[in-house]
Amino acid sequence: MRTPLPRPLAELPVRRLTLGDLIACADLCEDRRWPRDEHRWGLLLTAGTGYGMDDPEGKGLMAACVVTSYGPQLAAIGMLLVAERYARQGVARHLMRHVIDEAAGTPLSLYATPAGQPLYEQLGFAVVGRVERVNGFFRPTDDRASAVTARPATAEDLQAMVRLDTAVFGSDRTHVLARLPGYADHLRVAEDDGKLVGYAATWPSAHTHVVGPLIARDTATAQALVSSLAGATDLPLRADIDARHTEMLDWFKKCGLQAGSETTVMAYGTSDLPGDWTRRYAPLTVATG
Repeated sequence: MRTPLPRPLAELPVRRLTLGDLIACADLCEDRRWPRDEHRWGLLLTAGTGYGMDDPEGKGLMAACVVTSYGPQLAAIGMLLVAERYARQGVARHLMRHVIDEAAGTPLSLYATPAGQPLYEQLGFAVVGRVERVNGFFRPTDDRASAVTARPATAEDLQAMVRLDTAVFGSDRTHVLARLPGYADHLRVAEDDGKLVGYAATWPSAHTHVVGPLIARDTATAQALVSSLAGATDLPLRADIDARHTEMLDWFKKCGLQAGSETTVMAYGTSDLPGDWTRRYAPLTVATG
């Protein structure tokens, strides 16, 4: 049942979230029938900046979202959630306007569901891409083995991963990648003649392993990384793949994964995302880009 707002939205403050709000953020996910993903919230609230609105009735959070900054070039908005009892009363719009104001001209990006896209368009976001989700149990194919070597990453690989990621993503994500070994269940790098040409990870969410980030020189390298990661888990895989990588999507389906939901990539303050999309196959999470 919808709960009317007790005061005008302008009188309801937006505050910064901390790790102390992690459970309340997970509760908000559960309220909207999303996976609780406390593990992901831990990453988001340490690598990014959380914004929230407290429930006037003292029942946790009314709304929340997270912004992950990558310097003056870009910041990514994710996990915009409004408690169901306060839905369709302008709360999401109010929170988004606050975030846009806080960004102070920094270009913004986000992954929009069909339900959220109209709001973002009204706020000035434009479509810059599309992502297709695939999920299911991975079944290796009989294709000829790739010449690329994929192996477990070590601490010594981090600098090379950051250099590659910066070139591909178009911004320095050291503050996120430094947390990746502790966040991911499995982390792989791909090498060719001793040079690092790709990396990928899987992390847990709702009884699946999510593939992300997936950065690779080409599709064969991306396939070698995913195959290596799939061999390390008995759980189904999930991946959000840039829809322009049609060969990769076809390969996932050949390996037993099914097409799922589609998400629209949107940007504010820029006509396109920085970096090289041809080597960017999947985000770390749609909440961080």
